[in-house]
Amino acid sequence: MTAELEPFDPDADRLREECGVFGIFGHPDAAAITALGLHALQHRGQEAAGIVSFDGKRFHSERRMGLVGDNFSRREVIDRLPGTTAVGHVRYSTTGETILRNVQPLFAELEGGGFAIGHNGNLTNGLALRRQLVHEGAMMQSTTDTEVILHLVARAKRNRFVDRFIEGLRQLEGAYAFVGMTNKKLVGARDPLGIRPLVLGKLDGHPILASETCALDIIGAKYVRDVENGEVLVFDEDGMHVHKPFPPMAPRPCIFEYIYFSRPDSIVGGRPVYDVRKNMGAQLAREAPAEADVIVAVPDSGVPAAMGYSQASGIPYEMGIIRNHYVGRTFIEPTQHIRQLGVRLKHSANRAVVSGKRIVLVDDSIVRGTTSLKIVQMMRDAGAKEVHFRISSPPITHPDYYGIDTPERDKLLAATRDLEGMRKFIGADSLAFLSVEGIYKAMGYEGRDPVRPQFTDHCFTGEYPTALTDQTGQQAQPRQLSLLAEAG
Repeated sequence: MTAELEPFDPDADRLREECGVFGIFGHPDAAAITALGLHALQHRGQEAAGIVSFDGKRFHSERRMGLVGDNFSRREVIDRLPGTTAVGHVRYSTTGETILRNVQPLFAELEGGGFAIGHNGNLTNGLALRRQLVHEGAMMQSTTDTEVILHLVARAKRNRFVDRFIEGLRQLEGAYAFVGMTNKKLVGARDPLGIRPLVLGKLDGHPILASETCALDIIGAKYVRDVENGEVLVFDEDGMHVHKPFPPMAPRPCIFEYIYFSRPDSIVGGRPVYDVRKNMGAQLAREAPAEADVIVAVPDSGVPAAMGYSQASGIPYEMGIIRNHYVGRTFIEPTQHIRQLGVRLKHSANRAVVSGKRIVLVDDSIVRGTTSLKIVQMMRDAGAKEVHFRISSPPITHPDYYGIDTPERDKLLAATRDLEGMRKFIGADSLAFLSVEGIYKAMGYEGRDPVRPQFTDHCFTGEYPTALTDQTGQQAQPRQLSLLAEAG
């Protein structure tokens, strides 16, 4: 069968980043520092960005569609965000439309004062909670699941803010890393399984919460530690207060933070992302060798794995594909002819490297397969003698519900075709994926624990670590409900 070109979207066949959060307490340049931190987290969301600050008397909010640098680089914008505490968010929507009222941090005036919050992740019972809240009279101002936590905190029956916040958290299922602020506090929370990342840093003695360590590096902050799974941190004038309201559970961080989402210069869970991706490429070379003349990465996310494959195989690595970083928003209304060019607007073949060669193409994943098909054809058009495709992760057979925008299962190439069917679809001479066991070896484990995997790897295995209330229509089973119990 032939796969005809769809309307051009340079990122339509990629896994979409989730979101990024950042917060700082007590620093005189809070808003400017938050803008820099969000700039470092831009890869996690390019649709919108927002910052909320507090100046000791009132809250100030700037929420904009588009990139951080396009909206928060001007002095007059930062000047409208005075104060020593600020929280920020970069957004790629997995729930809710791409409209200004969904841009975070969201803000509400509660009984005890203002509360602003940003969220990275996705609540798998967010829709059920939303329906319940609306039925009980809540008036929703957005269509994002993040607003649910504002209403839960507002309706909580406790006196202290932290107790109200925790009462709200206990009703949530799914994945979350929250960074929020009141007029006196900065607060951070990570879901009980630690699916989404959150780190703690310090700058000039002032605490910082961020999605990744690269956001600390850009401002010269010191990394302190990861926020633990199920942990709630509160910062005020008296220092840091640690709350652990959930029973202890083995952490299950998302494996895609290592494969694709996090920046290569970040350290996630104590592991340098760049090193892990090179290890994945090296393991892939051991599992799926190929007779070839040159290794070529699909840039940019495939580069570290391609380097690892090259080093393990002894086949030289070359820049056989050049990426154009300035495509996308510049083509606002492309003609049909431009649409038909497809992937060539974003990637160009380096003919001098490719022509007459047997090449191994290395990428981090295959989703729908349409981009892979175009890249293979581009290599052949550039004169490649053979094209062998190698993927540094296992086949994606199941959708994600924790903040990664994946297609439904019937749109995933690996869920609808066997390996040979996938190879024929993309037109490669051979195709191979890294095994699930290989992923764990690359992470430093001998193998995957058959009882409790060390990572959230449901996209490959179908083993979802939490209840999926919004997807199944059923409430969580007792095993998941135990998350809601008070820790002893």
